[in-house]
Amino acid sequence: MVPELSVVIPMYNEEEVLPLLVERLRPLLDGMGTTYEVVAVDDGSKDLTAALLQRYHREWSQLRVVRLRANAGHQAAISAGLVSALGDYVVTIDADLQDPPEIIPQMLAAAKDDGVDVVYGVRNDRSTDTWFKRASAQAFYKLIGLMSQTSAHADAGDYRLMSRATVDAINSLPEHNRVLRFIVPALNFPSDTVEYKREERAAGDSKYPLLKMIKLSLDSLTGFSTAPLRLATFAGFGGAVLAVLLVLYTLISRSQGHTVAGWTSTVAIVAGVGAVQLVCVGILGEYIGRMYGHMQGRPTYFIAYDSMTADTGAHGPTDTPLPAQPSEEHILTTSDESETDTTVTLLDPTAAPAAQPAPEPKPEPERTQLRG
Repeated sequence: MVPELSVVIPMYNEEEVLPLLVERLRPLLDGMGTTYEVVAVDDGSKDLTAALLQRYHREWSQLRVVRLRANAGHQAAISAGLVSALGDYVVTIDADLQDPPEIIPQMLAAAKDDGVDVVYGVRNDRSTDTWFKRASAQAFYKLIGLMSQTSAHADAGDYRLMSRATVDAINSLPEHNRVLRFIVPALNFPSDTVEYKREERAAGDSKYPLLKMIKLSLDSLTGFSTAPLRLATFAGFGGAVLAVLLVLYTLISRSQGHTVAGWTSTVAIVAGVGAVQLVCVGILGEYIGRMYGHMQGRPTYFIAYDSMTADTGAHGPTDTPLPAQPSEEHILTTSDESETDTTVTLLDPTAAPAAQPAPEPKPEPERTQLRG
């Protein structure tokens, strides 16, 4: 049966926050009175995230685990979740609980009542973020808005609800290095917003350091605007005009018997022109790199395991099963006493195997003598 709601959650090394996420998300979805699935996309985690997801999947039938073969990045993990999700409406949310899952019912109600395809979660209070992050985010969204004419919300990240038509449209795009927070507004589907207060990360560390934010900014800028290419053209025209003015100045100075300025001005001009040229070459390189990657056609992610196909036995020969159960220490903290005793016994490699009953002797077949 196709669920009405799918919740896609990308995860990378989230073993600390995962129990808190399940504790808040499961009773919320159970109380909504609708059919749902939770698609947890493990983006090649190196900690116990995959093992914990396996354990929660056995206890929570609506939890679906999709594990990527290698770390592909946050946006690629969301894309993998969108391809795997089956619901009529799909919510994407991060696992760090900075975006509260409690407003999912409000987003679903807004989509149904207003008849819109997209409901954005907009942060009306970002006091938990640093001043640098707030200022850089505002400047970045303004720059993207000026260069690409994209109506992306400045305080909306990847927390949104989308209709099945929107998800199908995104999945049909052949683009690599997607930045979904700009792709979704670029579709220009009917949309609405729901505001909320951004909280601090519940546990663990941020998975978006400065270098990843810079890469995301470059992908956004080169993926949604050709303005940098035009900027390089304008810089070239400006350099040409400046060169003509310098030639005129030199000719006039010679006709009046004045000497040309010394080497300082010459070096400054050469350095300035060289800097503009390098910037233009770098901008061209960014676009050529995107074209090269698109021509190669390499997938941005590879799915190694999907619990839905694994449970039905329809998985392929390349599927990789999830790792073993969490260690004894993690099980002791998440299970009751009786369940723990049984699980530890099963996992202890030094425990003596239970005695097996002796097999009953098979009756010998009756022999019949043949007489001639």
